[in-house]
Amino acid sequence: MPLPLYLLALAVFAMGTSEFMLAGLLPDIASDLDVTVGAAGTLTSAFAVGMVVGAPLVAALARTWPRRSGLLGFVLAFAAAHVVGAVTSSFPVLLATRVVAALANAGFLAVALTAAAALVPPGRKGRALAVLLSGTTLATIAGVPGGSVLGTLLGWRAAFWAVAVLCLPAALGVLKGVPAGRVTEEAAQEGGRPALRAELAQLTRGPLVLVMLLGALVNAATFGSFTFLAPVVTGPAGLGEWWVSVALVLFGAGSLAGVTVAGRLSDRRPGLVIAVGGPLLLIGWPALALLADEPAALLTLVFVQGALSFALGGTLITRVLYEAAGAPTMAGSYATAALNAGAVVGPLVAAAALTTAAGDLGPLWTSGLLVAVALLVALPFRTVVAAGRDRGRPGPAPAVPADRSR
Repeated sequence: MPLPLYLLALAVFAMGTSEFMLAGLLPDIASDLDVTVGAAGTLTSAFAVGMVVGAPLVAALARTWPRRSGLLGFVLAFAAAHVVGAVTSSFPVLLATRVVAALANAGFLAVALTAAAALVPPGRKGRALAVLLSGTTLATIAGVPGGSVLGTLLGWRAAFWAVAVLCLPAALGVLKGVPAGRVTEEAAQEGGRPALRAELAQLTRGPLVLVMLLGALVNAATFGSFTFLAPVVTGPAGLGEWWVSVALVLFGAGSLAGVTVAGRLSDRRPGLVIAVGGPLLLIGWPALALLADEPAALLTLVFVQGALSFALGGTLITRVLYEAAGAPTMAGSYATAALNAGAVVGPLVAAAALTTAAGDLGPLWTSGLLVAVALLVALPFRTVVAAGRDRGRPGPAPAVPADRSR
């Protein structure tokens, strides 16, 4: 894999740390800003809304921007939003900074996914995506628990300052590692890229909409439980506050293992990942709810669910890139929108489940239900979902032309 791909992953690490670290900070934020934990959970949904809306919008606007300056601007805007978030005492302002940060993250990720696809040969999109997503999974292993520790020792604001500082080396990596170049709309079409209207028309294709829906449902299940993991660890499991960081590390380690394995299978054997990972993920969430009062079982299942969630989710998002082959500059935004549509719905539904008789375990049961819906939707269309390189059959690959102006 080319070096610039790893530099993009560094920036994704910084952004992933911010996106996921709230799972360990929600109780402190709620207490400090005098809101409920459920209300604090809307910070995650606000971020995801910004990602869903921002991904296609910013990707369309940035379609002819120089990749390097565009990515650099997104990283710096992301850092600035965290500086404001770290100093505010107003929950609405904090909520607004999450939306701004999300728009910057959406723009960065949409352009980065397209750039990553252009850096590797056809048939290796899954591996390139796995490298890029490794920034997110490493964030759950190191960045998120680190944010939780900072929050415990110095308060949640320290975690926001840490993310802002972390953006600086990521910005330097983008500046040094990503080639510059500007492509006009006319030059893009002359170089083989379809017009924006033609790329947007891809969203009317049934197979593309289907895999986007499935990716959203699986990610909703992941975010629904992950966002409210801290109350499960300190509540039903009866563990101390420091164990929240341990649980987050285990989830992150599992997610890294899952996305790494899926990255090697999602190009050629996506059906295998879905057929095996889907039912196991469905069983895992209810099992986690039933065994949450057993710390050893809880921590083990947190690792397993992290691995299964990211293996299945990563494979489905790779399928989005393949199905959106006719939208080479917008495919990344479609994948980003699908991921974060789930991240919007998941925490909202999970927060509602907190008020049911299941209490802190409600999000876990909700995640199981969301995965069940995904599998039921996928069943009649399993050949579409699993399409690709199974049994050596070549599948479609996004034909992202090289940037001629580099």
